Amino acid sequence: MEQQLSLFSPEPESPAKSGGVGGVAVSDATHLLAQRLGPLLRLGTSSWSFPGWKGTVYDDAYDETTLARSGLAAYAAHPLLRTVSIDRTYYGPLEPSDYEDYARRVPEDFRFMVKAPADCTTPWLRGAGGQPAGDNPRFLDPKFACETFVLPASEGLGGNCGPLVFQFPPQGRQASRHPRQFADRLFEFLSRLPRLPLYAVELRDAPLMTDTYVEALRATSVRHCVSVHPKAATLRDQADVLAALGPSPLVVRWNLNPAHTYAEAKERYAPFDRLQEEDLASRDSLARLCVRALQAGQPAWLVANNKAEGSAPLSAFALAGAVDRLLS
Repeated sequence: MEQQLSLFSPEPESPAKSGGVGGVAVSDATHLLAQRLGPLLRLGTSSWSFPGWKGTVYDDAYDETTLARSGLAAYAAHPLLRTVSIDRTYYGPLEPSDYEDYARRVPEDFRFMVKAPADCTTPWLRGAGGQPAGDNPRFLDPKFACETFVLPASEGLGGNCGPLVFQFPPQGRQASRHPRQFADRLFEFLSRLPRLPLYAVELRDAPLMTDTYVEALRATSVRHCVSVHPKAATLRDQADVLAALGPSPLVVRWNLNPAHTYAEAKERYAPFDRLQEEDLASRDSLARLCVRALQAGQPAWLVANNKAEGSAPLSAFALAGAVDRLLS
């Protein structure tokens, strides 16, 4: 039998039914924590469209499509979430109007981290089954990077534009055997980009993280993006790179629990509603890197992925607590 509506006390329509997305109620303690951490620390997540974040970021279990379209404003209202990574750009460029729409949905002091398209950083084309199928003519092409990524993102986001990250997937044995060639080509690429406030390079090949790589970054005023990933260098080695570069903004992507592949972590951690495998060693190292940057008067940007510990916002909140304890 079809349920009849009450004639006297109809229930209000939920935000999900009306198309709106509400943020979770935030405690006074959380607001105070955000104030103590200060404006230089920007914590966030990779994307914002996860229904499992009900009660953590959102006030209800909205579907993924609704969150992708309408969840950003509620996300950005959380006092501890002051940045977010736009990851969809890795799979294809966005139009300036897309970036402008994102910027309209967030406060003036919110900043976006944006990933460059894979075509900028992958040396080969992909054929059937994902296998290499010839050289990629757009690899490290500054003209392509400017036209499809740098200018649309920086102009579309305007004052809300934060770090632009070039994530380099594994470059293959040839690059690993000749890291200086990679560093020289990286320098040539970076030196021909427009001078913007903040670029960062993330490597998934530890052998490429050489002194020549450091020199390429220093000469172009580009940051090394610290990456927590099984294929990346250790956090200790990456901290040494940051020390060699000297005081400057910190950019971090806490990507993946070292014990799993992305597919394994996704299956194990979904729906990303709680911390399931806390990576305390990485958390402590990242907190210390953040504190080092803050004490040097430098901004620190860190985005967590659901595959790091099980729930990206909860990883960010736990890291906020760790940084607060170290600062106190």
